[in-house]
Amino acid sequence: MSRRIHGESGDAAAREPLLFGDLYPSCLDSDEGEIIFESSAKDASNVESAHRKLSYEEAIEEAGFGLFHGLLLVVCGWANASDAVEILCVSFLLPTARCDLSLSSADMGLLTSSIFLGMMVGGYVWGYLADQRGRQSVLVISLTVNGVFGALASLAPWFWLFLILRFISGVGVGGSIPVIFSYFSEFQPRLRRGAMISGLATFWMAGNILAAGLAWLVIPWSWAHFPLGSLDFQSWRLFVVLCSVPSLSSALIFRLAMPESPKFLMEAGQEAEALRVFRFMFVLNNRHCPKPFPIPGLQVPPPQRKNSLDTQGPGCLSNLLKKGLSPVQQLFKAPLRERSTVLLIIFYCISFGYYGLWMWFPELFKRIEDGGSPCANVSRSLTQDNHSCYPVQTAVYKEGFITAASNLPGNIFTILMMDTIGGKTLLSCSLLLSSLSVFAIYEVKTKTQSLIMSFLFSGVSVVAWNALDVVGTELYPTHIRSSALGFFTGVGRVAAIMGNVVFGQLVDTNCAVPVLVVSALLLVGGIAALRLPRTRQAELT
Repeated sequence: MSRRIHGESGDAAAREPLLFGDLYPSCLDSDEGEIIFESSAKDASNVESAHRKLSYEEAIEEAGFGLFHGLLLVVCGWANASDAVEILCVSFLLPTARCDLSLSSADMGLLTSSIFLGMMVGGYVWGYLADQRGRQSVLVISLTVNGVFGALASLAPWFWLFLILRFISGVGVGGSIPVIFSYFSEFQPRLRRGAMISGLATFWMAGNILAAGLAWLVIPWSWAHFPLGSLDFQSWRLFVVLCSVPSLSSALIFRLAMPESPKFLMEAGQEAEALRVFRFMFVLNNRHCPKPFPIPGLQVPPPQRKNSLDTQGPGCLSNLLKKGLSPVQQLFKAPLRERSTVLLIIFYCISFGYYGLWMWFPELFKRIEDGGSPCANVSRSLTQDNHSCYPVQTAVYKEGFITAASNLPGNIFTILMMDTIGGKTLLSCSLLLSSLSVFAIYEVKTKTQSLIMSFLFSGVSVVAWNALDVVGTELYPTHIRSSALGFFTGVGRVAAIMGNVVFGQLVDTNCAVPVLVVSALLLVGGIAALRLPRTRQAELT
């Protein structure tokens, strides 16, 4: 007679004796009723334990921590890096593409804003779909949209077409960023979640370094151009194609190898599917010491979402819009209202500041390379700029590469300290320090000073981004987690668009104004973060 645990294969279960197996012989052979009673009580307790249904947090702990989580970090990290590559590649191609596409500073601000406009649209739409239909399938589609339209942009002969294709690519990026963090966090044990999400956020730096390295390697290739019909396919267009490869490869990996989030499956009432995912995790994490699968069943809560987005009747569009906006309404109702308001302020402030400066760093470096400082060399005409595009100055990309690498200390610090200090404290302190570092940039007069200040800004601000990823993930329940992250990243994209437009309009006339605005907004964000609740090592709801 053999014990069979729910979710185990027959062969695996047969290798273990039934819990009742030793009960009857002991009852028959024993002459002491007290011993029989103790044995029966103990075995009955074991039987009850074997059939007890585990909560999500208990199941995550029982599945263990090991190889599965390492592989998950690499796969999700590569997807996160691919988004960074797709976003930042525009800033690296500006110093040369502006000549081929005849771009003014205002055009360049519009171009850098286009991907953020797409991210604003895609962030909430894909986040909402991920909460309704699942994380894994939405990641596959959004990453594919990102990569395909990003690559097609390399063939655009006109600025307006390039702009549209970058916008559509941004729609894909907007979906994958919030969903990746929701998906990843829902596989993590409570006590390791902060450090692991910080590790995932570190891959943004890897994508930044990859984009800068590709630009440094590819764009200066003066020989890497050829006629393609009426299009002169320059080296910067090849760079755009290569930047789409990480997104497409990530989509393929998620499609072929990655399971759905077990937390989402439990919330959707799919116990059998969730058990299969936990078994997969358990087998990989315990491959060196095989033991019985310890999860007999799961406590599946009542579904928090409807399984279908379909609507019928003449009001179907309005009903669909109401459904789509329902998560936003939940965010600003008690008990989530205060934290949502604070997060809205923080996302706006940090996105305006970070992307307003970061997307323009290569162009500012280019101005320094031509002589002067970022805010002093302001009177160049488009004709003068055209003469300076070729041959490409490699120092621009080398400096971008080094600046990207300056994020490493901040990332390491976040991984080590997140579960000790907590995301709230790290977020507030980092924003305040970033504000101070930006305040000094407009006084920069030399190339060396500019590099030092940009290194300081990027190294400190990355701590805020990593902490925001952790805090934002832990503040909301599963059924609206991706929608919440999508909404707030959408707010951040509005801020990023405004930051890039402001820089594009003022960088040639009064560079100090947008820099000081960035400093002030980061200060406001740092103060607002003090109002957030503490979430360190909290259970996911």
